[in-house]
Amino acid sequence: MADNEFGYTRWGMDWVRLAEPLSLTRPEPLLPRARSIARHGGVTLEYDNTGVRAHLQRGNQASVTYLEITPIPRPAISAIAAHIPAPTVELTDTLHNTLTTAGLTIAPRITTTDCSCSARTPRCLHYLATCYTLARQVDENPWLALDLQGYHRTLTEESDPHTPPPRWTSLDSLDPTTYFAIPTG
Repeated sequence: MADNEFGYTRWGMDWVRLAEPLSLTRPEPLLPRARSIARHGGVTLEYDNTGVRAHLQRGNQASVTYLEITPIPRPAISAIAAHIPAPTVELTDTLHNTLTTAGLTIAPRITTTDCSCSARTPRCLHYLATCYTLARQVDENPWLALDLQGYHRTLTEESDPHTPPPRWTSLDSLDPTTYFAIPTG
């Protein structure tokens, strides 16, 4: 695994699997170009809690890709924290194996994707290049894998019942079948 340019740690390989899922039955023709864009620094990332905004510039074309990552549930975060010793500075592959063996899902799941390109598919070239860039950055700093899934934010949140609700609600978090339901009774 050390020969891989992207995903040479188990933490980074989880992010490579977003671009190269094992369920694909045929080669993806966009992967070599996406790896080339990521390899040559064509993707600039901005992080906002569980969201990633990627700015891609190729020649005279610019694109913005947005990924929303599913947060890890609070009980799972508590279980993960129980396996990570307090003074841990670097997350190792051994720790990744320990968490996986304990049945904890730490691989990222994408909730929403959006890209400004004209491809109009969820797996466009820009999405794939963003996944590879994320894999490379997670390889360099494995804590990023957990942070993008809300790990540190959830650990530091206070569970105060008097805390006001969040100011904004993501439209993707609403279920239209229950949102518009008329209460009976």
